[in-house]
Amino acid sequence: MTAHTDTAHRIIRRALLSVSDKTGIIELATALHNLNIELISTGGTATAIRHANLPVRDVSDVTGFPEMMDGRVKTLHPKIHGALLAVRDNDAHTKAAAEHGIEMIDLLVVNLYPFAETINKPNVTIEDAIENIDIGGPAMIRSAAKNFRHVAVITSPETYPSIIEELQANAAALSHETRFKLAHQAFAHTSDYDTRIKDYLASQLAQSVTEHRTSESSNFKFAIEHSKSLTLNLNHKSSLRYGENPHQQAALYTHQDTCDGIANAEVLHGKEMSYNNYLDADAAWNLVCDFTDNACAIIKHTNPSGASLHENQEQAYRRALACDPISAFGGIVAFNQTLDEPTAKAVTEIFTEVIIAPDFTDAALATLRTKKNLRVLKVHPSSNAAPSDLQLRQISGGYLLQTPDAHRLDSSQLKIVTTRQPSEREIRDLLFAWTICKHTKSNAIVYAGDLQTIGVGAGQMSRVDSVRLGAERAVLETKNTVLASDAFFPFRDGIDQAARHGVTAVIQPGGSVRDDEVIAACNEHNLAMVFTGIRHFKH
Repeated sequence: MTAHTDTAHRIIRRALLSVSDKTGIIELATALHNLNIELISTGGTATAIRHANLPVRDVSDVTGFPEMMDGRVKTLHPKIHGALLAVRDNDAHTKAAAEHGIEMIDLLVVNLYPFAETINKPNVTIEDAIENIDIGGPAMIRSAAKNFRHVAVITSPETYPSIIEELQANAAALSHETRFKLAHQAFAHTSDYDTRIKDYLASQLAQSVTEHRTSESSNFKFAIEHSKSLTLNLNHKSSLRYGENPHQQAALYTHQDTCDGIANAEVLHGKEMSYNNYLDADAAWNLVCDFTDNACAIIKHTNPSGASLHENQEQAYRRALACDPISAFGGIVAFNQTLDEPTAKAVTEIFTEVIIAPDFTDAALATLRTKKNLRVLKVHPSSNAAPSDLQLRQISGGYLLQTPDAHRLDSSQLKIVTTRQPSEREIRDLLFAWTICKHTKSNAIVYAGDLQTIGVGAGQMSRVDSVRLGAERAVLETKNTVLASDAFFPFRDGIDQAARHGVTAVIQPGGSVRDDEVIAACNEHNLAMVFTGIRHFKH
């Protein structure tokens, strides 16, 4: 019989309550008692119910066995699981129950030991984590959920009010539809619980295997070599109006136990975020978080239309805006430091979709709230030094997995390959341009000067076209700028093009079979060039 054909209501006569999270449990127990439903319970839950002056039987009285082994064994008994699993309209089941004194349990209310909360505590030991792996709870949940035609199972306090309402409206009975939905929630609950345990144990095993090695790459290698499946623990946060286009449906899901990042941003003002807003906001936030100095980035369609570093936040914004003021219209603006009022006033001078910062002064927030359509996002900076462990991307028929591009370059890693040495100013600007390049779609070219983007060539099929377009679209003067390329120059034509636009120094990974030809071109034009040995493709 399917969920769509069985419309029977089942009267609840006996309920077993055993919860770690006791939110709302007394209200539920009171409602059940008032409906003449017998209560059975364990340990702390039973104590809480008794303190509320409600009658309750201990599970040990039902099973005839005391709780033992520090509570590890209390509900793992035929008189509990038989009471949950027995098919009520199966004569053999009911006969066996009668012979062995098994009294049916019609409602199970269980939530599990706080494993996730335990492993998120600082300095938690693996012993503490293991002691918070619930055994009896998941076993009972699965038994009750399997038998949803006859038994209801509740795993979340959020469900209590609606269940109470239905029981009171239906003479202590629950519909098949409700029991079916509860069973689905129950299996989702145990699946999530087991996945958390699996992931924690995998991380502990990886840590022991990769000790004294580089954790990021080796942990990922461990996951690839030892994990035969991938399970994502995601919470539905909100349904979005539509996806990239109005005919596409979309929703936002967040990682469990994570409060940072754009997905968990606090919307302080403005209408709801769209799918495209989230993509652009993430690109903007990731870019400014790559800097420790006061940074501003303006993003349009996930590419930077401008970026700048400056000790004065308003100047950082105005310099970023100056790179491409036309594209900045309707863009996403991000800062890596608390937004002040002068900067807020500057941002509101043109139409902006979203503004992002780790915090806002009261005066800045008041200014931003004068703009009805401006979305204001407060984002908690990541508590980790590195980005999230893995990046997942869907392709037809499967998914691609990789570690994030977390590489940060400093001047000691640069290899100067030309006759002319770059000046200190050029090295500073080269490092700045290189970081912006990392956040620009390939083929990526960035012109920069005085810690300000001058021109951006993004997403072209030809690298020399990116060099040309970056300069042609530049509003500011490209003379005496530096140039960053996310990958090597395959031919000297890109260098020749850059020289025509006044570039004085170039940063690129190197590694082309024509590196000598490209270096020779730089020497001919009296340009300085440095190799990084690192590529920053962004597809």
